[in-house]
Amino acid sequence: MGVTQTSQGDLCKCIIPERATLGNTDYAFEMAISNIRYGEGVTKEIGMDLQNLGARRVCLMTDRNLSQLPPVNAVLNSLAKYGINFQMYDNVRVEPTDQSFLDAIEFAKKGEFDAYVAVGGGSVIDTCKAANLYASSPTSDFLDYVNAPIGKGKPVTVPLKPHIAVPTTAGTGSETTGVAIFDFKELKVKTGIASRAIKPTLGIIDPLHTLSMPERIVANSGFDVL
Repeated sequence: MGVTQTSQGDLCKCIIPERATLGNTDYAFEMAISNIRYGEGVTKEIGMDLQNLGARRVCLMTDRNLSQLPPVNAVLNSLAKYGINFQMYDNVRVEPTDQSFLDAIEFAKKGEFDAYVAVGGGSVIDTCKAANLYASSPTSDFLDYVNAPIGKGKPVTVPLKPHIAVPTTAGTGSETTGVAIFDFKELKVKTGIASRAIKPTLGIIDPLHTLSMPERIVANSGFDVL
């Protein structure tokens, strides 16, 4: 609403029309992603981050191949430097299934962790998201949070523990999203869990980790973007 003046000097109110919309459709775009820290060698700061979070019992998730490679070693060195107590789960399955998720969830429940660190590609980070979710909601059935129509697609209302994701590939973007994908073997379909609540607290993007990537992984990560 605007104000204008007549020739007699009186004030009157007039309506200023809003800009016309494109048909009857409203358009909006929102990016809801994790905090990201990028830089050469920033992996060394993870121990300090966990210390600042007050973490006393940390779950470090990775896969068996990565557990012997420089990215995980860099994380281990940082945890040792800052005296962070942790347990490692290195049994993450590449291309997770419902059963591999359940195995990681069981480990997380038994560990009673107060923070999580995932070091790996999308499979590791997605598995860690699921483990954090179901350990934080221990009475929930696995299908409660799985996307409909495979699961019930319930909203996540429980608070999750801090999760620092350290991607070692470029392409999945799992360190920024609230999505965890897996193969549901019984029905032979790929589905997942989708909620902003499960996105990592912090994504650590360290370009040094690309130096230990095999050529085929580099290529497949590029195709994954497409």
